[in-house]
Amino acid sequence: MDIKSKESRKIHIYKLDELTFQVSADSKIAVVISDTSIKNQVATPIAHIYVHDNSIIKTHHHAINVTFTEAKIFAIRCGINQATQLININRIIVIMNSIYAAKRIFDLSVHLYQNSVIHNF
Repeated sequence: MDIKSKESRKIHIYKLDELTFQVSADSKIAVVISDTSIKNQVATPIAHIYVHDNSIIKTHHHAINVTFTEAKIFAIRCGINQATQLININRIIVIMNSIYAAKRIFDLSVHLYQNSVIHNF
């Protein structure tokens, strides 16, 4: 999607709005929202987990000597790990602002045993 065009941006925002309504109506969906910031060479990955429009868990860590992408992947994994521990959750939606990190976390050539974990959910 070309996020730079106005029409693409409108479609993207509409899809996020629809997702928000769907998630707020279903208590069996967990939403993981991850973000990462780096200040003074310290990475701070943060993951928020929401269920049924309520904030359930917020985790944040501090790390040094890691790349920005590694910190983002860490935040996503922490959020997914926390969400899988919740009772009666049958779907996890991850929202983030880095498509590169998303592709890396599900790259089966890098994480050989990831395939069995993904299919178990």
